[in-house]
Amino acid sequence: MSISIAQVTFDSDDPRALAAFWSAVLEREIDDYGNEFVATVGRADDGGTALMFIKVPEGRSGKNRIHLDLATAEWSAEIDRLVGLGAKRLDEYDEFGTHWITFADPEGNLFDLAEIR
Repeated sequence: MSISIAQVTFDSDDPRALAAFWSAVLEREIDDYGNEFVATVGRADDGGTALMFIKVPEGRSGKNRIHLDLATAEWSAEIDRLVGLGAKRLDEYDEFGTHWITFADPEGNLFDLAEIR
């Protein structure tokens, strides 16, 4: 028997809006599956892990214990694109042989974008 990751799930105030943001970031489709309580991105794609967004009554508190690490060789263009989509740039690091920026999505979930050198 084997186990695979079906999706990574985000608690959300507005699942459809957050799915739209991540759909644009990852250039993956929002799935037809969903309603005002749940939305998914990438379930229909071949390969890759889907993202699921579920409506919850409470807001996010504290730092994420898990986050997505993204990477690109198109560093400057992708930083500008993410900010244009609604990401908030928080901090920049150059440690452990990696250069990255930490962002927050529109609901405050943290994620990183690393530069492929």
